[in-house]
Amino acid sequence: MKRTLLVAIIAIFSTVTAFGQSPQRITLQEAVNIALENNYALKQAENNLNLADSRITSEYADFLPSLSASAGYSKTTGQQFIQDILAFDDRTSAGASGSIGANINIFNGFENILSLRQSEHNKVSMQERVKRAKETVIFNTARAYLTVLVNIELLDIAKDNLETSQKVLDQTKAQVEVGTRPVVEQYNQESIVASNELAVIQQENALRLSRVQLIRQLQVDPLTEYELVTPNIDISNFSATPQGYQLSTLINEALTNRSDIKSEEASIASQKIQMQMTKFNLLPTLSARGSISTRWTDQYFLPDATFSDQFFDQQVNKGFSISLNFPLFQNWNRMYNIQSSKVQLKNAELSLENSKLGVVQEVTQAFNDFTNYRKELESAEKSQLASGKAFETAQERYNVGASTLIELSEAQSTYVSAKSQYLRAQYNLVFQEKLVDYYLGKLNGEDIKF
Repeated sequence: MKRTLLVAIIAIFSTVTAFGQSPQRITLQEAVNIALENNYALKQAENNLNLADSRITSEYADFLPSLSASAGYSKTTGQQFIQDILAFDDRTSAGASGSIGANINIFNGFENILSLRQSEHNKVSMQERVKRAKETVIFNTARAYLTVLVNIELLDIAKDNLETSQKVLDQTKAQVEVGTRPVVEQYNQESIVASNELAVIQQENALRLSRVQLIRQLQVDPLTEYELVTPNIDISNFSATPQGYQLSTLINEALTNRSDIKSEEASIASQKIQMQMTKFNLLPTLSARGSISTRWTDQYFLPDATFSDQFFDQQVNKGFSISLNFPLFQNWNRMYNIQSSKVQLKNAELSLENSKLGVVQEVTQAFNDFTNYRKELESAEKSQLASGKAFETAQERYNVGASTLIELSEAQSTYVSAKSQYLRAQYNLVFQEKLVDYYLGKLNGEDIKF
């Protein structure tokens, strides 16, 4: 279907745009870009990806020692033991303290290393999920956009059919008035015109609904008036098979490129590391701690010692410790965690196999449908040409009184049905190619074309 650029005005509501603003023109590529920017599910996936990236930074930081510091001041009034007089006395004393310490895991069953690797696989999985979410947004937007265009074309066909029926009615009325046609034919044609008017109303409703669905997909202001730019579509450029490949080639390409498959594979790699971590939790752990602390009190046994003397010299303490911990028995919790990790890994592998089977089925069905739609288009084109000639012949015969209104109406109905089927076959073929690209994981949003 080769056509020049057509601008189809899409009014979301019958109200006029506020302040008399001109309608906003949207091409298919612009519609895709708007949907990618506004889609809330895609934003959520991107937020999760940012969180996964922060998780990796945190995992790297786990290799560093942890530091802590504290400071305090106290004041006490009452009976206190005084070393100078070796007795209790009612006094008010003040004191200050400070400390800083560091802890480091020397060996914790390779948990830091494995946890970092697991987080990296989780990030890869999340990246692929974001990519697949983008592909889904692109595909749904293109489908909604194309649906509007189809309904515009079908509405034009319905209006043309109504106009033709009205002309036949006017002609029939004139013939009835001069007595060349019975009045019953006028009544029959009036019924046909009314039926065609209903068809126009129904198609207008279908167009209105498809517009609303497109605006919802774009997640833009529904009160704004928009114009859709219809792209050039040349059906003759479509190959007999998608991309000219064999079915087996398409299946292998889909299994290699699909982001959802890559995401599940990365999740399985993460599950394998998780199982390693649960097993290594049975190993002993080794950690070390170093600290330095100091204090000051006004009840110090050397009355001439200043705050500086005590806090920075005389009462400074340094410490170092090393700890080795052996996990002997923890109520079977660790053994349960190991078993749970094995089950989760098996379930993830089964899910991946099921997803791959689903991809094979999707690509196979899309491939077969594309081939069938190509054949349907050829058949629909022949039917439209033949029914068009038949309608022209029936019109000429009716004009000279050589055929009945029923014969003309049947020819007209057949022609209109053939035109609609040909239009649907064209758009089905266009849509099916995009569906194949979606199942192959090839929609990137950079240059969307029909």
